[in-house]
Amino acid sequence: MRLLVAVPGSVIWLLDDTPWAKAGLAREAANRGVAPERLVFAPRLPLPDHLARHRLADLFLDTLPYNAHTTASDALWAGLPIISCPGTTFASRVAGSLLHAIGMPDLVVGSLQGYETLALRIARDRDLRAALRARLEQNRRTSALFDSARLARNIETAYRRMWEIRRAGRGPKAFSVLSRVEP
Repeated sequence: MRLLVAVPGSVIWLLDDTPWAKAGLAREAANRGVAPERLVFAPRLPLPDHLARHRLADLFLDTLPYNAHTTASDALWAGLPIISCPGTTFASRVAGSLLHAIGMPDLVVGSLQGYETLALRIARDRDLRAALRARLEQNRRTSALFDSARLARNIETAYRRMWEIRRAGRGPKAFSVLSRVEP
């Protein structure tokens, strides 16, 4: 709510999933001086429409203590920058891991104050938002995060290596599989 107050004209998109959550959030927004209409409740959509909707947003505000998982992957794939503040559990570190994997660790902050500060900076700076989108688009094309062909090659190589070890009569052993990025 502080971000909505600090950025006039901004809205937040939320999942329109349960009427009681929608009513409670609208009530709490009003209690904090935010017009309830600035909470946009979006229904579930088929994946192509869901991804297209992501492209219309400026920034994805990750949640804490439970981070976005598949939704974060969807947002990054659609070109929507995310900011995340990881916690101490696996469930609170997924979006941050995705941001590291796609080469945008600067969007992972260590505190709620840092999260709010970064969100405000991005919200108020059109050039920064454009630069983040451009960087995300470039990284999306070159990072291993969305390189399914490389993942398939690595898994196949790992399976071959495991079979070779087994066929040679040796027990399980650790090994690494790293393939180079194809130009």
